[in-house]
Amino acid sequence: MDQIRSYLGGCHCNNIQIEYSSSVLPSDTEVRECQCRFCRKHGTKAIADPAGVLLIRITQAENVSRYSFGMQTAQYLICRECGVYVAAITNDKDEPRGIAILNTLNESSLFTLPPVPADYSSESRFYRQARRRQKWTPAWIKVSGKQRQL
Repeated sequence: MDQIRSYLGGCHCNNIQIEYSSSVLPSDTEVRECQCRFCRKHGTKAIADPAGVLLIRITQAENVSRYSFGMQTAQYLICRECGVYVAAITNDKDEPRGIAILNTLNESSLFTLPPVPADYSSESRFYRQARRRQKWTPAWIKVSGKQRQL
């Protein structure tokens, strides 16, 4: 069995912290570079592992912006205090999934594959949700000490 490794990170002020766990080596992890306007403006490079776990810890929930746009199928977690975009999570309550924003990980330099440009603009709502269920990481959130699935 492959060894599961965890990578810590978060926003600049540490209000939103993430722990991305995966058995896929960082050097083998696909890095995606979404081409939507939001992601391009943030310089986003995202990683995910459908067999991994993404734990999001929030200290002050009132300082987290959950931005949604387009089809409203995901929330983009941005710290209101320091402005850093940390992760995205699906709005699916039955099977929440997420992506970690690579630049927010403390050991981001270990993820060495060049980013793959990704254009999801032609996806239907149904296909987008199905793709995220299949490719994004199971996500959990812990707000001020209380853990729950998103």
